[in-house]
Amino acid sequence: MNERKSKIDDTTDIAIRSLDRVYVQQNNVDNVYNLGLILFRDHVVRYGLIRDQIRVTLLDFVMKERNGELIDRLAVKSTCHMLIHLGIESRSVYEEDFEKHFLQQSAAFYKIESQKFLEENSASVYIRKVEQRINEEAERACHYLDASTEKIIVKVVEQELISQHMKTIVEMEHSGVVHMLENQKIDDLKTMYKLFSRVDNGLKTIIACVSNHLRQEGKSLVTDDGNKEDAITFVTSLLELKDKYDIFLKSSFFNDKEFLKMIGKDFEYFLNLNPKSPEYLSLFIDDKLKKGVKGMSDHEIEQVLDKTMVLFRFIQDKDIFERYYKQHLAKRLLLNKSSSDDLEKSMITKLKTECGCQFTSKLEGMFKDISLSNTLNDDFKIYIFNNNVNLEGVDLNVRVLTTGYWPTQSNSSKCNIPMVARNAYDSFRTFYLAKHNGRKLTLQPQLGWVDLNAEFYSPIKKVFDSTSSELQTNLEGTVSSSASNISLSVKGESEPERRETRSKIDEDRKHEIEAAIVRIMKARKKLSFIHLVSEVTDQLKSRFIPCPQFIKKRIDGLIDREYLARTPEDRKVYTYVA
Repeated sequence: MNERKSKIDDTTDIAIRSLDRVYVQQNNVDNVYNLGLILFRDHVVRYGLIRDQIRVTLLDFVMKERNGELIDRLAVKSTCHMLIHLGIESRSVYEEDFEKHFLQQSAAFYKIESQKFLEENSASVYIRKVEQRINEEAERACHYLDASTEKIIVKVVEQELISQHMKTIVEMEHSGVVHMLENQKIDDLKTMYKLFSRVDNGLKTIIACVSNHLRQEGKSLVTDDGNKEDAITFVTSLLELKDKYDIFLKSSFFNDKEFLKMIGKDFEYFLNLNPKSPEYLSLFIDDKLKKGVKGMSDHEIEQVLDKTMVLFRFIQDKDIFERYYKQHLAKRLLLNKSSSDDLEKSMITKLKTECGCQFTSKLEGMFKDISLSNTLNDDFKIYIFNNNVNLEGVDLNVRVLTTGYWPTQSNSSKCNIPMVARNAYDSFRTFYLAKHNGRKLTLQPQLGWVDLNAEFYSPIKKVFDSTSSELQTNLEGTVSSSASNISLSVKGESEPERRETRSKIDEDRKHEIEAAIVRIMKARKKLSFIHLVSEVTDQLKSRFIPCPQFIKKRIDGLIDREYLARTPEDRKVYTYVA
């Protein structure tokens, strides 16, 4: 019997192969196997109640598993595999009989679940539940649905659990992004970033919230009364804020370029809200480069200087910083307060890298003067010895400064130089002018310093006027302990001094704007007001951002002096007058 059956099977197999090879190819019809699948599909699987029952059963199995019940995964997998094969080289049967209903049911399920999750959970818990649901659906598709379903079902989950509720999740009170930022919830922010990066405009939603909070934080720092007058507190607070957001950037936002750009724009925004920012940044650097910075190695100071350069990039009025930095550097060099020439030169190198040689040329010239002065003082000592000059015990050290390198100093302080010191200076003057015929020396005693040994028999505040800003400046860093300590903080200029500095800066800007206008017009010959303002701003933005009204005044001034002329046909178009 078995032998007879085997012969029949073999005969049948030969007949089927013969049909497939000859009849099917000649008549362009389905082969025998596919024809069997079609008959099974149309007359069994898709037969009314059977088709509905298969779909309902599959959907029921999926819902049970979503609710935590165990199901027969192998049965579901076999059924889905059958539907795929019944499509005969297409997904049509699987899509029509199961997948589209599965996706509709899933969307409805997650729409309801999202509302429930949001009502019952914090943002941190919610995003972790979303992450879990996405992983579950992806795993389900891989294991017993068709693999091609994975991307589609994940998109449905992302749409219902993330896209529909982004603003609500991000702004959730006491648990949203602001709460995460304030409480250093680095891992929660990382999870939120990964989830929101999956959907359109997801990261933009997070960025908008982070940016708004950062701007509020920064604005409160630069406008807070406690920080307004103390440069060290002011800059330290900003550096700490930058460190905090750098951690978020690296650990939560994967160094995303858009987040990096956002942080930069926000720091630039609030740092420039306070017009004292350039001055305070220079004062902070001045404090770090002075002698007596306790508890910090040169390497640690170098690291702090690198961080300050980040803030420097955000400052728009770099020309104001330059003026203050020249003043502070001059005092460090002339009053012998600089802690390290290497650190000073390293800082100048950083500024040169950032702003170019022109920005630092005068700073480098100041160092050159100091170096030449050291050689000059050595020569003076030899001159004293050879000519038997008696300086009456004065150890004179003179700095000869090139006027163009050093900040302008108004000699408003009256100084009655003792006769012994005056005679010592006259000896140097004679020596110097003999070596450099035709030069002129102007004494600037307010820039000098002296070592004075004295004993006070009453508190320092009674001996000196402790309210004097000049006294505070000179005592700063020298008073370590006494019966009546003087509490010193690093403060900027007084308002009258600041107004005078600003006036000088405005005068310098006039010349810089006019020079830029002439350069541009000389090259362009003819240009409209709008385009001229745009090009002038672009040329000067590395030093400061000139306002259009200020540029307009300088244009009018150049027209009055016949460098430019208005065109007869359009008064808002200018030509260069050769």
